[in-house]
Amino acid sequence: MPVTALAPGYAEKIEHRDALKNFHGNMLVYVHWEDHLSFCSAIAFPLPPAMPFAAMVEQVIKPAYAAHPEAEKIDWSTVVWTIDGKTVTPDLAASLEANGMKHKSLVRFSTPGLAGFKGSAS
Repeated sequence: MPVTALAPGYAEKIEHRDALKNFHGNMLVYVHWEDHLSFCSAIAFPLPPAMPFAAMVEQVIKPAYAAHPEAEKIDWSTVVWTIDGKTVTPDLAASLEANGMKHKSLVRFSTPGLAGFKGSAS
């Protein structure tokens, strides 16, 4: 439900705490593993736009989800990636920015053959 401020110009006066300028050269990236509800929502990471996509997978995503019982079963070569609602095949050597990511992007990944803990997403 949209909210309308009663005071004219109210929205223009607000300084948003999650503005890009507040992340010291990083951008906020949300990552979510589809169908794996041990993680109730996307996880937010402040990442450099120049970080290679492969580095994000190895240094950020894998450690973040390592506690999940199915994490070791992921075949990363079959993962289906979605960035901001568009299914993509990322260039692993290219930067996050070159892969179309921006401040507050949502990166979702699906893992064919894995349906959540004990098949909970089936």
